[in-house]
Amino acid sequence: MSGHAGLARWHDYMMGGSDPADLSALLADDAVFHSPVVHTPQAGKAVVMAYLVAASHVLGNDSFHYIRELVDGDEMMLEFVTELDGIAINGVDIIRFNDEGQIIDFKVMVRPLKAINKVWEMMGAQLAAAKG
Repeated sequence: MSGHAGLARWHDYMMGGSDPADLSALLADDAVFHSPVVHTPQAGKAVVMAYLVAASHVLGNDSFHYIRELVDGDEMMLEFVTELDGIAINGVDIIRFNDEGQIIDFKVMVRPLKAINKVWEMMGAQLAAAKG
């Protein structure tokens, strides 16, 4: 694991039970999220939180783990694997941090097509449930 403070906090969030309060402290107010299925970037801390909390519920099961990490200054690429309903999922989180160690940009890419369809289905349900 990297010595970057923001990245260490991200790993703590992912492995420490995905506490929304920890995520809130980790996100910049002007954070932007790029979904693998939504065309437009989702801007603002509240919106990014909604997506990342939903993703942690959908993807963050016992099979989720990062298998590779590339770090270049304040930009990170984290490759992950997990399984949902018997479908093997391979994805990448591309994260950029500001000078305060907060996430300002978060992009997720997922493969293969069968996996992205399953993530889309489950994320949609999770986000709808969170809205009420």
